[in-house]
Amino acid sequence: MPAHPSPTARALRALEVLQTRAVVPAAELATRLEVTPRATRRYVGILREAGIPVESVRGPHGGYRLSRRTRLPPVVFTETEALGLVMAVLDGRPAAASGDDLVGGALAKVIRALPEDVGRQATALRDHAAAAPDRYAATPDPATTSALVGAVAARVGVIITYRGERGVSWEAEVDPWAIVARHGRWYLLCHSHRAAATRTYRIDRVRAVRRTARSFTPPENLDPVVTLEENLGTGWQYTTRVAFDAPLEEVRRWARPPMGTLERSGVGCVLVGSTRNPAMYAQEWLATAPFPFHVQGGPELRAAMAELAARCAAALTDDRRTASAGSCAQSPPSPSTS
Repeated sequence: MPAHPSPTARALRALEVLQTRAVVPAAELATRLEVTPRATRRYVGILREAGIPVESVRGPHGGYRLSRRTRLPPVVFTETEALGLVMAVLDGRPAAASGDDLVGGALAKVIRALPEDVGRQATALRDHAAAAPDRYAATPDPATTSALVGAVAARVGVIITYRGERGVSWEAEVDPWAIVARHGRWYLLCHSHRAAATRTYRIDRVRAVRRTARSFTPPENLDPVVTLEENLGTGWQYTTRVAFDAPLEEVRRWARPPMGTLERSGVGCVLVGSTRNPAMYAQEWLATAPFPFHVQGGPELRAAMAELAARCAAALTDDRRTASAGSCAQSPPSPSTS
């Protein structure tokens, strides 16, 4: 059974309701709080004790209202909202459980600003929940991200200083369309003037951002996530081409956009794309395919798939594993005692 809201949670809910109307009838407030009209006095009293002036309005249209001189804090969280916020922060950034972390410090400030019992629950969740870090995550510099977000909002071009995977830096003038967070990494989706094409840049590799006087209009009906994922599968060093003996509609539900573009081919389909890591493409993507397939190209992906197949075959014919299994069969574990 769900737990009943705490008195403070109901008081905060009452405050939210009072902020939406000039005067809220007592019966309506009771209905919104799921209590009796008489019980609403208790929660109004909690707000008054917290220094929030709630006035009683008499007459046929009476009820409760906030004093016109009331100055409320910019954000008021319920217990459920506060716990949801802590969970989201820890899920996206496990290091935030530590006060030494930048986001962890900000989270600690939010928790300190919460009502005592709500803050106690949020603190317990932060201190006792464990989150496994994503080994592929990369956190960009907040100032750099802020500069890019500002350019996206203002629709002005920027010149970025970018450091590539091999440590070589260069500059690129781009129209910043959107910022996209994907699987622990933050990307800038943009139009590159030098390449005259859509490009994606990891923001953690952006070393400097400088605005230009050029304004731009992003593509109409732009879907940043879809466009980013499609772009991640193009322009890499090694081409890929994989034929599937399954209808395109079924393969599309499994294939990831960065793997390439699906094209119909007879009763099946072909996945055409590119990669910078053929071994990863074979081991992490194709090895999980639930459909019969044939790697038609390129040669690097075929070689990676052949190596993976050889390793899998060797794992089933290794004499040492057979001998080890026989040894285990001859020496069963001792029975457990109670």
